[in-house]
Amino acid sequence: MKLFKSLLVAPATLGLLAPMSVNATEVNLNEIANYSDVESIELTNSFEAEDSNKESLLAGGEGLVDDNSYDGGFSETTTASFGLDFYVGALDDEVEGELTADDALSFGYSLGIGLNTSFTGEDSLDITIDAGNVTEGVAELDGNTTGDTLIVDGISYTFPLGDATFMIADSTDGSALFTTACAYGGPSAMLDDCGNVNAGITGGEATLGASYDFGNGFTVASGVQTSSTASGMFTDESKDAYALNAAYIADSYGVSITYSNVENAGKTNEDTYTAVNAYYTPDIENLPSISVGFENGEIGGAVAAEDESTSFFVGLTWDEVGPGTAGIALGHSSTIENVDESYQYEAYYSYPVNDGMTITPLIFMKENNGYHGNGLGTTNSLDDTTGVMVKTSFSF
Repeated sequence: MKLFKSLLVAPATLGLLAPMSVNATEVNLNEIANYSDVESIELTNSFEAEDSNKESLLAGGEGLVDDNSYDGGFSETTTASFGLDFYVGALDDEVEGELTADDALSFGYSLGIGLNTSFTGEDSLDITIDAGNVTEGVAELDGNTTGDTLIVDGISYTFPLGDATFMIADSTDGSALFTTACAYGGPSAMLDDCGNVNAGITGGEATLGASYDFGNGFTVASGVQTSSTASGMFTDESKDAYALNAAYIADSYGVSITYSNVENAGKTNEDTYTAVNAYYTPDIENLPSISVGFENGEIGGAVAAEDESTSFFVGLTWDEVGPGTAGIALGHSSTIENVDESYQYEAYYSYPVNDGMTITPLIFMKENNGYHGNGLGTTNSLDDTTGVMVKTSFSF
């Protein structure tokens, strides 16, 4: 099959990526070492403006300062982080035309920039900027699809009030402060939520959240979000979602429950979801942690035979397999009653090449239950989709 011919190219591609990345790291370290004995570096600006009597208000609690005493750089409390993922892989489903990228070796990338500022030392202003060009062949790795243009993906301000934490945000998930009891960290889009598919509300245009940590492992949180602010926030015209979360996390196990109420597209009915998650990490060498999740949903306004949906997940994680981490999992997502579950089975291995680079191969098989038209007035049963892909991650 063309898929397996394509896979022969992937190791060679990785073989090129890894040495190049290692060499780049070595050069950077050597150059840094050349400056290790320099106590300070003074930069001058030949275009410096004349003295000004204006004052600036700086983030980080510095307050008003004379412009002449401020060099225009980040405040001491502002940090930036960067992440870049390269994806290479191929899909195969043996059905002509079902996948436009069938058997083709595909490539994509995702770039994320995070900016963080604290004004009091206890609050946090966070801005996320994304770009990415992920094609169908590697879509299962859940990368950015914004194209080659940087966009603001989310803004949030989190602050304490008494013993509680509050959040106000734009383009941020309403479940951002929730705790989901899951130890599985696989890279696939379908199973990375550990079965908590809809109860942990996502995709908020405007979001409010709050959480409280009792200090003994028990936490509670809530979140509300509206999907569009064009008709106002949290009004009869806006499509809103509300969710609650409670979790208990101990040294070797954890359990959480999440409930949501989501107005559906017509706003005449509401969908409700309840998800239960748990994990256990045995204190025995070579035994994996196990994570499970189950979600049940009631679809408002649907006919009786189609008004319930379920999601299921179970995953095993080995934290120390050689120098990396390995995992296997299976599950299905948002399956409507009276329809056969389309399970996905997957395995991955996450290998840290160095402190700033990780390579993660993923192989999965997804059942495609049901039928599709072939354009000739008849139907054929869908064939399962198989995918093999690799994610190379850089953090800096």
